[in-house]
Amino acid sequence: MSAGMGGPPPGLSAEWQQVLAIFADEAEELLSSMEETLIALEARPDDERLRALFRLAHNLKGSGSSLGFQALTDYVHGVEDLIQALLDQRLTVGEPWISLLLSAVDHLRELTRAALAGVDQLGPAHQAQLDRLREGGATGKSAGGATSNPVAVPLDDGSLRVETRVASRGRSLRMDVERLDRIVTLTAELSIARGRMTQFLVEAEASGASWDEALTQQREMDPLFQELQEEVMRVRMVPVGPLFRQHLRTVRDLARAQDKLALLELEGEDVTMDTAVLEALRDPLLHLLRNALDHGIETPAERQAAGKDACGRLRLRAFHDAGSVVVELSDDGRGIQRERVKDRARERGLVSAPERLRDEEVDRLIFEPGFSTAKTVTELSGRGVGMDVVRRDVEALRGTVAVRSQEGEGTTMTLRLPLTLAVIQGFAMGVGDQVYVAPIEMVQECLELPASQRTSDESGMLSLRGQPLPYLRLRTVFGVGGSLPARENVVVLRHPDGVVGLAVDALLGDGQRVIRPLGRLFQDAPGISGSTILGDGRVGLILDTPALVRRAIRRAAETSHSAPAESAFTDEAVARPQPS
Repeated sequence: MSAGMGGPPPGLSAEWQQVLAIFADEAEELLSSMEETLIALEARPDDERLRALFRLAHNLKGSGSSLGFQALTDYVHGVEDLIQALLDQRLTVGEPWISLLLSAVDHLRELTRAALAGVDQLGPAHQAQLDRLREGGATGKSAGGATSNPVAVPLDDGSLRVETRVASRGRSLRMDVERLDRIVTLTAELSIARGRMTQFLVEAEASGASWDEALTQQREMDPLFQELQEEVMRVRMVPVGPLFRQHLRTVRDLARAQDKLALLELEGEDVTMDTAVLEALRDPLLHLLRNALDHGIETPAERQAAGKDACGRLRLRAFHDAGSVVVELSDDGRGIQRERVKDRARERGLVSAPERLRDEEVDRLIFEPGFSTAKTVTELSGRGVGMDVVRRDVEALRGTVAVRSQEGEGTTMTLRLPLTLAVIQGFAMGVGDQVYVAPIEMVQECLELPASQRTSDESGMLSLRGQPLPYLRLRTVFGVGGSLPARENVVVLRHPDGVVGLAVDALLGDGQRVIRPLGRLFQDAPGISGSTILGDGRVGLILDTPALVRRAIRRAAETSHSAPAESAFTDEAVARPQPS
């Protein structure tokens, strides 16, 4: 059941609670569909969309009426009256009526939540809004003719409801019955296989069974384990469409709150990702949308002066790529104003010579904590708590965020996220008696550390095909004891912030690892994001690779500042090495 609709009050029978839970889910689906239909109707009015809107409202009224929710039923009836007036062309479809109906959807959410909690009555605000709906629905009934759209109708501003509405969804998951049956079957087959293995081990000594026979028994179980794991993972995979569609309303309301016009286009709604990743994506996505509308999309007058359509376009796209889910948000706005970014970076002392930065290096400055180019603090921006929050939240998901922009034409933000948070395809590295794991998709290559670089220093610099490669020695970073090995290797990591290396004792190869959270004692350990149980029963530590990348870049920049002037690398080249 969606937490956004609340839950039935305690003390009800189990059967009644189940009925209310079903109604809560159905009501949220109907209200979300009404919202999406209204946004589409405003962009392109037609009778089919109006009829679909009426059917959605009518279904909600029927469901509420069957449960005795009179206040909800009366309110929906007022919504139906206004939609009917639009269908009869007694009113003209336009922004005021769309805004009134969108605000009505917000009221219906509140009324539904209250009804589920046992409070079925119209408050003063609900009654005032219902009167506006009835007034609009009654327009032209006596005269029987079409009328103009009265812009003077007072409307509620729904823009301040955006964060609450988007954040109110709860964690729920629907499972296909056939998939559930398959999981049950696999579990039963594994139970039988385990019984055979147990019997084999009991009789092994007496029968003189060999290790080869034991391994054969084990290998017969492996496909079952793998298939069960895959089925369980698929259960957690949900489409991104419902989350994306929530933001159709978000974009409209936030744009109008700034006297702008903007439409959101969606692509790849059927792409699936782990439900935990999807839930964690909500806040970063909202931050990105707010940033695009505030900094990217211009006012209608500015857009027309630049030869653009008065209405800005945003595109939210998802697709699978190399074992990851990629989410892109593009806009056709003004793009990143790099001169302003440089000025702000100079004011804050982020870089010594911003004029020497490449465009992509300037763009990445917007992710610095507290960074903002807004001249004034508004409801949406100016406090410097936007893009750095996006990067932090995405990296907490073991993902990355990158930006691409062209002044005057727009900006694209790209989030690359793992398919699931439960397992990781990781590359294992040995340091002393400890094993560390990095996501395999970040590993670019491995090479041997030159003998001249074999020291106990925490950081250093290599040349990788003519490009500077800062690296960290994990033995020193994590204080691993023991003597230095006869040979050290460097694992080269690829990240949007740059390419860096990790010096380690041994390369142990890649494999699938089940992720376990860190114990309370180690939750704040720098450079570590989780743990995993290795094949030999030991605990491996999953690296917080973005944090290590930035640490290596920072160490390299500090070294370059204290180096002689004839250093082969500039400060900026050291701070932002480019992928090879």
